[in-house]
This record gives sequence, structure tokens and C-alpha cells, in this order.
Amino acid sequence: MISNLKTFENKNFGKLTVIEKDGEFFFIANEVATMLGYVNPRKAVYDHVDEEDKGVTKWNTPGGIQNISIINESGLYSLILSSKLPQAKIFKAWVTREVLPSIRKNGGYIAGQEKKTNEELLADAILVANRIIAEREEEIEVLRQKADYYDKLVDYNLLTNFRNTAKELGIPQNQFISFLMDKGLIYRDKKKKLLPYADKNKGYFEVKEWVDPLGTLVGIQTFITPKGRHYLLILLDSEGLYDE
Repeated sequence: MISNLKTFENKNFGKLTVIEKDGEFFFIANEVATMLGYVNPRKAVYDHVDEEDKGVTKWNTPGGIQNISIINESGLYSLILSSKLPQAKIFKAWVTREVLPSIRKNGGYIAGQEKKTNEELLADAILVANRIIAEREEEIEVLRQKADYYDKLVDYNLLTNFRNTAKELGIPQNQFISFLMDKGLIYRDKKKKLLPYADKNKGYFEVKEWVDPLGTLVGIQTFITPKGRHYLLILLDSEGLYDE
């Protein structure tokens, strides 16, 4: 249960609610995310705050008692350090220099009933920062590997047919062709030949015509260019159909 509640006000951010619950300090998740300027506060909390740093408490609202999401100090630091918005730095300075010191000066305690010193607060922030940096480094490595694969895939000055392109992209040929048709990129003509729509072909496809020695057209085939393979790989990836 909530044993203590404090409200701090700032001209730039409005009112910040701090809850002391079972000897630990919590903040209203959506309130903090909104102050930090996240467009979608709920998503920001979901994306950036670990489960162990989140909780739920009952809150008296005009509509009655409701459950609200709260975050602890570690969750607070996660939202601050994950934000790329300019107000995040100002918000961090206000919270760490005024709000938290004020709470501790007036007898607030964390779990274990120990007051946190400024050094401990800094240590908490550093731990969270290191965790976020490690997570981002992992994300960067995944993206780098995928980028290397993209480069390898399209670094052939070759045209490929639908079957070989589907094989390179790791998707069954029939599914690949259906995907391209659903996206309005290709169609089948009266002779069941696969051809690109002219208005959608931005260098992604190249149509080759085959003629006999007398100059008579005997065949036509659509190929996918390196640019097209790169585009289609990204398109498939965005649809969740590409998994290296």
C-alpha cells in the first residue's frame, strides 16, 4: 500500500508525483514519460523499462479507484537515459538535484531502510546507463551483420530470375511471387508470363526479350536487378517475412 505521497512542481514539466510504497520510491509511469516528451508514453514505458522496475498500485481518480502503472528509480533512469529529446537533460537535472535529494532529506527510505547518498544515486544511474549502452551495442551489432548481408546479397552485378532470387532471400518461390503480386509489383500476362508494372518498376526489374537469328521474338523473361533485390529484401523484412 501507499504509505506516503509527495508532489513536486516544475514550471517546465508541471507536477511530478512521488510515491513511497513499502519503503521504496515510485513514480507514475505515464506521468514521467509524458514529461519527457515521449509521443506514446505507454509504449515508451513498455520499450525502455524492465519488468522488474515496473509495478501497479491502486490510485484514487475522479472515476474511482483504479490500478495505475508505476516505476521505481531504476525505471525512472531508464526512461531518462533512453530519451533523445532535449528536455530529458533538464528533467534529469531537476529530479536528481532537487526532487530525490529533497525526499531523502526529509526522511525517505529505500527498501532495507537505508538512505541513498549522492554517490549511490550516481552509481544507480551508471548501472542503468551501462545496461542501456550494452543493449544498444547488441542492437548495433545485429544491424551491422544484417547490413553486411544486404551488401553481400546485392553486390553482384547480375540479374537473377524469380526462382534464384527467392532462394537468395530464403523464401519459397510461390510465396515470393504471390507476395510481389499482392504488392502490385508484378502481374501475369495472357501467356502467364510474369511482368513488372511499369509505374512500379523503379529499376527493380529488367525484362529481357529473346529473338531468333531472323529477328523474330521467341521469348520474354523478367529478371530482378541488384537494386530490386535490395529493395525486396527490405520490404520482406518489414513484413516479417525475411529472417536471416
